[in-house]
Amino acid sequence: MSVKFEKETVKNTPIPGLGGRKHEIAHEIGERLTGGETAQGYLAAYLQQLQTNPLRTKMLTSGSLSALQEVLASWIAKDVGPSGHYVNSRVPKMAVYGAFISAPLGHFLISILQRMFSGRTSLTAKIMQILVSNLFIAPIQNTVYLASMAVIAGARTFHQIRATIRAGFMPVMKVSWVVSPLALAFAQKFLPEQTWVPFFNIVAFVIGTWINSQTKKKRLQALRRKHYGDDGRGDGRGDGRGDGRGDGRSQSGKTDYSRPGY
Repeated sequence: MSVKFEKETVKNTPIPGLGGRKHEIAHEIGERLTGGETAQGYLAAYLQQLQTNPLRTKMLTSGSLSALQEVLASWIAKDVGPSGHYVNSRVPKMAVYGAFISAPLGHFLISILQRMFSGRTSLTAKIMQILVSNLFIAPIQNTVYLASMAVIAGARTFHQIRATIRAGFMPVMKVSWVVSPLALAFAQKFLPEQTWVPFFNIVAFVIGTWINSQTKKKRLQALRRKHYGDDGRGDGRGDGRGDGRGDGRSQSGKTDYSRPGY
């Protein structure tokens, strides 16, 4: 005696007006971003621009992200400007820095790094690429970043700029030595070289926004302490005017401007 079991097929039917539409929207967004099978999405168009107009594309990207980073950090820290908005005078200055200083410098240095290790895929070559990036490229980018932030904050003398760099260099480098090797190792393993630029831009934007927001929160706390008379030595703005030292440092002796460089 044998018993035969028939296989029962269950068909999932989307609920009208609920799951199906959400899936369609998500699918449409994904296709517009990546291009789907047509490879005509925003990412594909951006990568094409990187190939045909690399420097111009990087300048527009870096300028936009630098300005957006300042606005987003102000919003996270609830740092409202004199006009009552989160858009302050630093936003266009950050855009200029990103477009005309950060992007060309990064384009030049990363191009050298990629040419040095072009076609070399061994483990030793990958480790050497990480070491060169962290020991030579990151210090140059972070030094230029700190100097630019000092000027944006109001530093006008060589002494003020140098003091800001000396106060903030090692804290920034410590962040770079943690984030940069991980990001570069991830890019080496999973990403083609033409996608490194947008990937590093995203990493720098996220880390920079977080550090910028934390810096703003500390500055606001210092201002509140001064207002309520707990500490009248300075305002912690890190702009060379806070405690009379003119060195771009806050009350803790560290620069207010620090983020990892790429």
